[in-house]
Amino acid sequence: MDPQQLGFTPQRPVGWLAPLLLLNTGLRSLLAVLFGAYLDKRELQNALSGDFFRQPGTDGELWLDYVADLGDGFHATYSVAYLLAQPQLEVDGRVLPRGQVLLMGGDQVYPVANGDGYESRMKGPYRAALPEAPTDGPRPTLFALPGNHDWYDGLTAFLRLFARRKDGHIGGWRTQQHRSYFAVELPAQWWLFAIDEQFGAYIDDPQLLYFEKAAQRLGPDDRVILMTPSPTWVKAAKKPEAYDAVDYFIRTILAPTGAHVRLLVSGDLHHYARYTGEDRELITCGGGGAYLLGTHQLPETLTVPPKETLTRNASRSRKYALVSRFPSAAQSRRMSWGVFGKVPVRNPGFATMLGIVHTLTMLAMAGAGSQGGIIQRLFSIPLVLMLVLMLAGAVLFAQPPSPSSDKHARHWILGLAHGFAQIGLAAGGAWAWLHLPFHDWAWPGPLAVAAVLYGPVIAYLATQLVSLYLLIASFFDVNVNELFAGQGIEDAKSFLRLHIAADGTLTVYPIGITRICRQWVADPHGAPDSSWLRPEEPLPAHLIEPPVVVDGPADPATPAPDSPARPAPAGQTLGPPGSAKRAADQL
Repeated sequence: MDPQQLGFTPQRPVGWLAPLLLLNTGLRSLLAVLFGAYLDKRELQNALSGDFFRQPGTDGELWLDYVADLGDGFHATYSVAYLLAQPQLEVDGRVLPRGQVLLMGGDQVYPVANGDGYESRMKGPYRAALPEAPTDGPRPTLFALPGNHDWYDGLTAFLRLFARRKDGHIGGWRTQQHRSYFAVELPAQWWLFAIDEQFGAYIDDPQLLYFEKAAQRLGPDDRVILMTPSPTWVKAAKKPEAYDAVDYFIRTILAPTGAHVRLLVSGDLHHYARYTGEDRELITCGGGGAYLLGTHQLPETLTVPPKETLTRNASRSRKYALVSRFPSAAQSRRMSWGVFGKVPVRNPGFATMLGIVHTLTMLAMAGAGSQGGIIQRLFSIPLVLMLVLMLAGAVLFAQPPSPSSDKHARHWILGLAHGFAQIGLAAGGAWAWLHLPFHDWAWPGPLAVAAVLYGPVIAYLATQLVSLYLLIASFFDVNVNELFAGQGIEDAKSFLRLHIAADGTLTVYPIGITRICRQWVADPHGAPDSSWLRPEEPLPAHLIEPPVVVDGPADPATPAPDSPARPAPAGQTLGPPGSAKRAADQL
């Protein structure tokens, strides 16, 4: 795969435990949280076009694809993109046509948003999968919702790629949206609303006004698919306020119209999971290319909104049951044990950092243990600094939540236990070092031997200790994300193919890829719209669960008065009908 011919450089998966990446991502996350409100470009988007969109489909039916968390390593990202780009997929005996609309649900690039990252990790692979508009049908349309990683530069690169270009396109998909959020009218009285929460903080006033105007077109017979950047219905189990913004949106923008929100869909958590309740389906599908996140820690039932929320006038709480997940809980548990082999291989920089820290700590311990009195040995300044560094690093790695959290203590306990375990390992290394002849050599002989011999050995042992900590901590629901991020598992990917039939029935086909392709063959003689690279071996896909019928045929009653009566070609934009009453306080 020559980058000169592809037009981009295929990227390796992100090593999430790399020290510089941890520092860079941590600083960007901190800056985004501290100054995000001052750099919030959503307010500025009010100056951009406020059009709504229509996707009437063909003969009253429409196929849509949904993918999220996609801009990571090439093999995983392109495996999903390749399947999305094919004219049709045969899955478990069913023929599913390519979506006329492609919905990207967030985190289109990792680890941080910038032009080069989007080009190499998302735009390039998707252009290679569908280089030109299909020759046998209408050009598919792409809409994208930003996730937290898209927000790390304040949406600058995201808006430039998806929202600010005339006649914009990514390969054979055309881009239409003008803002980071959008409303799309679909066939058979279905609507798609995609909201931008900006790190889950709140929904800005211009965005609320935009959706209020779109909601004027809804009536009691309409049904809504709501896209969110994060599955806050799951996260609210630990953080009750996480769902407040989504609940506020449904309660104040959609509920007054009488329309029914039948499906909530999101990415952000890198797996597939579906919760079902009396009123709607809640689907997480973040398997577009990023590392796999386990499913065995998911709660079996959810109460949404959670009863612990402090929001005034919250919606009535309902129960939702977990009915499907991919990978399965048993598979997820087995994968978690792979941490011992995968963390050192996937994160050599992390192992090197641990080796350096342990080597310096061992030398400080050995020096303190071989000279001076007891007091001097205990309070050797370099040794104290290294011990404090180890403890502080272990506690911060455990990510203690705010003191008000009911699970605050377990993070501190596990973090401190991990820190003392690392100190114990360092003490054992110092004891072994003092029984070797190298420590009596003239300086800098001991340092050279420690770097060449001791460093690699202790780096491996310290990495295994971190792996053991991650595995144990996961049983207490601590550092579960790091347990899987450190492994960088590329397999078990997923996306959704949705079908709105002419009679209004919405069916969701959850598609899984058990094993991605890692060997590709160039296809220079293919059709202009055929993929540049094809799998060396067949790339099978399967249904994660039987097709999910979200809602049946539409009510044949007369459409709501505010609904547009005139037909429009696919992709036509609809201007706002006029001003709307402002919503109440979100809190």
